[in-house]
Amino acid sequence: MLRFFKSSLPAQVLALLVLVLALRLPLLWLGLPVTAAELRALLVGERLYGGALPYRDLYDGTAPLAAATFAVLDAVVSRPVWLYRVFALTLMLAQAFRLNLVLNRYDVHPERGYLAALTYLLVGSVSTDLDTLSPLLLGHTFIVFAISTLLPTSREGYDNRRLFRAGFLIGVAALCYLPLALFVVVGLFAVVIFAANSFRSSLLLLCGFFFPYALVATFFFYIGALPGFVQFHLQPGLTDLITSGLPAGLQLRLLIVPGLVLVLALLRSLGTSLGLVFQIKFRQMMLVWLAVAIATAAVERGAAPGVLVLLLPPLAYFSLFLWQRYQHGWLLELLLLLVLNAAVVLRYRAHVPRLEALLQMPAESRFGLQPDPRYAALRGHTLLIMGQDDRAYFHNRPATPYLDWALSQADFGHLNEYAAVVRIAQKMSASPPDYVLDQVAQVPRLKQLLPAVFGVYQPTGTPGLYRRQVK
Repeated sequence: MLRFFKSSLPAQVLALLVLVLALRLPLLWLGLPVTAAELRALLVGERLYGGALPYRDLYDGTAPLAAATFAVLDAVVSRPVWLYRVFALTLMLAQAFRLNLVLNRYDVHPERGYLAALTYLLVGSVSTDLDTLSPLLLGHTFIVFAISTLLPTSREGYDNRRLFRAGFLIGVAALCYLPLALFVVVGLFAVVIFAANSFRSSLLLLCGFFFPYALVATFFFYIGALPGFVQFHLQPGLTDLITSGLPAGLQLRLLIVPGLVLVLALLRSLGTSLGLVFQIKFRQMMLVWLAVAIATAAVERGAAPGVLVLLLPPLAYFSLFLWQRYQHGWLLELLLLLVLNAAVVLRYRAHVPRLEALLQMPAESRFGLQPDPRYAALRGHTLLIMGQDDRAYFHNRPATPYLDWALSQADFGHLNEYAAVVRIAQKMSASPPDYVLDQVAQVPRLKQLLPAVFGVYQPTGTPGLYRRQVK
């Protein structure tokens, strides 16, 4: 198998596509439950497509470009869960083939082929976390496409357009998932080791990085959403990044296979001497890339959906050293088969009896969201949920800006302040929901503070659920 994928022919591309689709599609066809991150993305896309503006008409910290993408997908079809899965698979394929193309084009390793893409997609299939669309997966695509712009095209070094483009792509990635801004460090390191005039080149890179943010900030300034953009997206303490919902122990166990492959690849690469200075510098850059990827994952304590994708580019690069020629070639073939079998076993462990208990790794699907049975009869209505449990939104629509309860504490957490009460009255009056689901027991107090707004909501037979009575 290794010898086959070391060739650079169209047949290898077709074989890789068939292998990856055969590995990933059956589980997608069987169905995966909606995750907390996907539900939030569906709600954000639905609200934006319905005319709401981010950070002004919506209390949510989803990065602006990711939110716009969700709105575009919702314009194609309402609540497009299947489209999210197809788009996520397309992004994974685009990242793998783009990285493989760059590694081959710039001769960063003596051997060419599709082994980097093969490793990228095999290891990326270990967890179903990368089968779902997330802001991190979306933004990471721009990071992968920025690799080629960080490399000089001639002995004279960079040209201005490439450096600006590199910073621009990293800035666009940060507009999908803010912690990806840390990859500016990789760009600055690449400038130092590759560029002749590193100071001027660094300024060009930084100008490219801040340019998309300047455009977005200008747009939000004119629509009156700039304070919300700063509060919900830029301030680290208020950045709303939904976790994957997986226990920390399970996430660590899912990283065992990628971690082992990465360690073996690093050990093999550090013991390999490279002849070209460019190849040595590129290896140094990928070591920094790996460190920045770990730091980016640590921002959310490794709990962000799709966090494994951060390790895939350096893992795919260093795997080229792992799969390079060896006197006992059968050992490498056996290792690749073990990685393939590990991906299959981990991915489909929920469909093999007693395999989850044997591995002590429950399937990720067991931590997906299911509709709350207490509100099964509540369908097709507008709703305000006051609390952390969003499952009632499965068959209903949010009507007010208060989508994220943690961020909504900017108003509901300051009911003793006149300005906060006025803001609640204005936002509730603009689009009063049919129902209010009170999980924090605040409706009685709100009825006293705002009788004209909340006085029309009367208790139903379901605890905590209030229905608006139309006179």
